[in-house]
Amino acid sequence: MSLNSALQAGVSGLTANSSALSAISNDIANVDTVGYKGSDVSFQSIVANSVEGGTGVAAGGVTATSQQLITQPGTTIQTSSSTDLAISGQGLFVTSTTATPAAKAAQVLYTRAGSFTPDASGYLKNSAGLYLQGVLADNTGAIPTSGLNVGILQPINVTNVGGQVSPTTVAGLTGTLNADQPVSAQAAAVGPPATAGAYNAATNSMTAYNATAGTGVKPDFTMQVPISDSQGGQHTIQVDLLKSAQPDQWYAEIQAVPTSDITVAAGAVAGQISTGILAFNADGSLNTAATTLNTNLAFGASSAAAPAAGSVNWATAIGVAAQTVNLSLGGTSGSAGMTQEAGPSAVTSTTANGTPFGSLSSVAVANNGIVTATFTNGVSRAIAEIPLATFPNADGLTAVSGTAYQASNNSGLVSLQAAGAGGSGQIASNTLEASTIDLSSEFTDLITTQQAYTASSKVITTADQMSQVLLQLIQ
Repeated sequence: MSLNSALQAGVSGLTANSSALSAISNDIANVDTVGYKGSDVSFQSIVANSVEGGTGVAAGGVTATSQQLITQPGTTIQTSSSTDLAISGQGLFVTSTTATPAAKAAQVLYTRAGSFTPDASGYLKNSAGLYLQGVLADNTGAIPTSGLNVGILQPINVTNVGGQVSPTTVAGLTGTLNADQPVSAQAAAVGPPATAGAYNAATNSMTAYNATAGTGVKPDFTMQVPISDSQGGQHTIQVDLLKSAQPDQWYAEIQAVPTSDITVAAGAVAGQISTGILAFNADGSLNTAATTLNTNLAFGASSAAAPAAGSVNWATAIGVAAQTVNLSLGGTSGSAGMTQEAGPSAVTSTTANGTPFGSLSSVAVANNGIVTATFTNGVSRAIAEIPLATFPNADGLTAVSGTAYQASNNSGLVSLQAAGAGGSGQIASNTLEASTIDLSSEFTDLITTQQAYTASSKVITTADQMSQVLLQLIQ
């Protein structure tokens, strides 16, 4: 009967416009929600089946479907937090409902809501409680570049990052030695033949010099350079020099200060690292061919076995790894190194790479998704990479609470891309993506929906009045 179909069509109009009103209300409520995507409500007509050969018209009605426009970009907002992130392309952040990587209950969700902040344990979590996932770097800052998939991602922690150090590998001394330095009695006694009190690097050395105890030989000049060990500890390496009776030559020793910083071979001089001769040319430059002092200083690990003759280890109490320091005395780029000239001996400069222990100072996220930690000692290193998820049909994702989405049959399979690759878009730090809701448009739709709902109700009222007329005819 046509009146019944009219009633049903009116009801479908009420139902469809109620759905549209719900979508509009939800959009308006989320006008300030970071990363929120507005919904598009579409209406489709329903055609009722009619009896073959019939002459009447049956109203089918209407149905409404709602879909979030996830691929619609929102405007960006500048913030003061380096972990506030926005995406310029079609990618989405990969998140998890838990910060425990191995938790079986962890649910992978995708979102554009990038308001991430460290939680109490240092994991990046957005305002919906979703933990940002990434590829973690190793202790050297290297990030795996192959096999990118959701299974290898882990929560990113930006505060529980171990202090960073960089051990010294290269050091240098630049200065001048006094060409007119008088030769000491101990140096003159070296001979040949050697006489009583003669300087000897093994038995009467500069390293063993102690004025109070009356041991060793006082050096004519000393130079010091600081170095860092593998744990960021600071140590001092000292070069002791004694003018030789041989022209343009100086006896040289390298020692650790204090001597207790190192362990030496049995019978060796405590604290002594290397001994030899510094020789100079007639023009005062270092004669590297005649110089015998070994400046490639190798330190065995604190945990290593007792050092062999001519070797040294870091002291057991220090607890550091093996290390080699190349001490340059012959000059590097832009410096002359050690020279011999008339006038007082002096150190011009000391250089050394490596840094002491540093605690976390700040975190930055680059456009390519690399998360970099900077430490108080000036060292920076990568700690993670944030990949972006893309889908064949991102608008087909299933929305869940927290401005997040799940993969579905309509969305297709997820594909992970490095930020900036495959249309995923770049990541902007100190930026958030605003809601895509336009209030003026939503209010216009609200008025239209209200009018359509009222019109549908009028259809029901009219059909009801016509039914009443029929009932009155029966009476």
